[in-house]
Amino acid sequence: MKKWKVNSPDDRLAQELGKQCDLSLTALRLLTSRGYRDIKEVTDFFGTDEFQDPFLIADMQQAVDTINEYIDSYELICVYGDYDCDGITATALLYSYLESMGANVTYHINEREEGYGMNIDAVRRLADRGVKLIVTVDNGISCIDEAEEIYSRDMKLVITDHHAVPEQLPRAEAVVDLHRTDCPSEYKELAGVGVALMLCAAMDGGDFEAVVEQYADLCAIGTVGDMVPLTGENRALVQKGLLYLPNTERFGLNSLMEHASPDRSKLNSEILGFHLCPRINAAGRMASPSIALKALLTEDPCEAEQLVTEMCSLNQQRKESEAVIMKEIARTVDERPELLNDRVLVIAGEGWHHGVIGIVSAKVMELYSKPSLIISIDNGEARGSARSMKGFNMHKCLTYCKELLTKFGGHECAGGFSLLPENIEAFRLKVQEFAEQYDIMPAALTECDMQVSAADLELEAVRSLDRLQPFGVENTQPMFMLSGCTVKAIYPLSGGKHTKLDITCDGTGLQALIFSRAPESMFFSVGDKIDIAAVPSVNSFNGRETVNVRVVDMKPAGMDTDRYFAARDSYEKLRHGAELPQAYLRKMTPSRQELVYIYKLIAQLHETALDELFMRLNSRAFNYCKLRLMADIFCEAGLMSFKASEQKVTVLPPKGKADLMSTPTMRMLTEALESK
Repeated sequence: MKKWKVNSPDDRLAQELGKQCDLSLTALRLLTSRGYRDIKEVTDFFGTDEFQDPFLIADMQQAVDTINEYIDSYELICVYGDYDCDGITATALLYSYLESMGANVTYHINEREEGYGMNIDAVRRLADRGVKLIVTVDNGISCIDEAEEIYSRDMKLVITDHHAVPEQLPRAEAVVDLHRTDCPSEYKELAGVGVALMLCAAMDGGDFEAVVEQYADLCAIGTVGDMVPLTGENRALVQKGLLYLPNTERFGLNSLMEHASPDRSKLNSEILGFHLCPRINAAGRMASPSIALKALLTEDPCEAEQLVTEMCSLNQQRKESEAVIMKEIARTVDERPELLNDRVLVIAGEGWHHGVIGIVSAKVMELYSKPSLIISIDNGEARGSARSMKGFNMHKCLTYCKELLTKFGGHECAGGFSLLPENIEAFRLKVQEFAEQYDIMPAALTECDMQVSAADLELEAVRSLDRLQPFGVENTQPMFMLSGCTVKAIYPLSGGKHTKLDITCDGTGLQALIFSRAPESMFFSVGDKIDIAAVPSVNSFNGRETVNVRVVDMKPAGMDTDRYFAARDSYEKLRHGAELPQAYLRKMTPSRQELVYIYKLIAQLHETALDELFMRLNSRAFNYCKLRLMADIFCEAGLMSFKASEQKVTVLPPKGKADLMSTPTMRMLTEALESK
């Protein structure tokens, strides 16, 4: 389950804005719900085809002068990139541009096991190859020692990066990073590939026309892949890239689109993010990033097809590796169910692929609605990847635990770290210690832009939302809450893999699609009322256009998700031995009659996930903490089994009369109440 947040539009402001622009009222209401307060902010959101002067970026002129000097002298230049989608596309972009300028240029990208950023061994190898100038893309801002090694080897360095700037800058001819405190440029959110494009425009004298036309395809993919905000210049760059991509002359991108998204007329930022970027990233995760880089650079269509086929195969391997790790995590949780009582999940395993544990960490966070740190132990080394939701600062958490870590880095919502395997349990406890400072732990969020009626989702209103594309970080796909929908019919789709609902909302009928959930797993039945978080879209079939509603989340009508998380937090505190107020204890202690009632209900279902049971009940008499304790009581009495990884209880065959009131959990609750 997730917490729900429903934003509110400013209808008066939307009406006023409607007099000053040609956006639909629906689009303007949505923008006001996202915090846009005047016509200038709306205009700035849409932007123009003009980009800021690249020479406003600190050290840009020095970077251009240095690179031109080495182009003119024909001394060997190396573009040094990172191994993710942003770094690979940035490397391809700058390498291609320098090659077109007649430079003597090569490239280098670390293998994932070499770690992020420049490393000294690679610098030494490049020096031995005769490299005289290294230009970084998407890395380098923290490479103090590596920069000194570069200069000790009679080379020079130009850094282009977009990550946070440390107190000390590396030694370099130029450090181009928009996050420098002395950088006067206005827009700061470019990805590494966007900074590389700015460098190319600067080398063209500040003219963007040629470089955007030539490299916007690469820039769009890298920008979406790095999940930077799709606002301002990023939005404009992705729009341009989507315009040029269908007719790209890069054999690798053509082959990639044929494999991933053959219908180029429907190309959008979601297809880049969910189909193209993962295949590029898979090369660096599962094998070598050079596979993807060569695919983007090759001028041989046969080689491009061969490399892209390999990338697609690696992407499939990545999915299979994720599935294996997720199964092993489920087994760990089932063997140690107490782990799920922690406020932050720290789970370790042997030999998990380092290239995919970040994705797995995000999935675990989504599954259990808790920050997640997943650790792989391999050859005496433990490496981890962390994911969090806004509100729980993962970088601060890792900093708090730094005495147990050999290396760490990251930001609020993600991080990476290393430690000795023997310190993993102490690290888990230290993480929990840090989490104790939060009165209420943040949880995964279902955030709706606003509440609407079904009648609001008419064809032209939904179509008008396309003006807000491309969608991505800080400009998410519009999602609306439909409140109090009556379920009229439930249908299986694709052999029961998906579900379709006929619903009515405020008297208007709609069809809603729920992907990857079977009808029998629903917590509701025909006739029930539910709240839906939905993404609408226009579907065209046989020349007829209709509105599709894709369900992202749902809950019983009117249910307060904050109560669920407060009760879950109370259960976890209780299981960790915390003393709770007597009022809390009374609310969470079940009576014999309640135990009998819930047992009979679960027996009718045979098995059920506790979240689904909680939503089926949708009763203030049964908070989640009480329900979870009742499941413990049934399991202790031998009446049920509990699968922690799925939070699911299953009724067992009876073995005689069970004394529920003498189970350890029931005795603990009774004694706690009596001691107050």
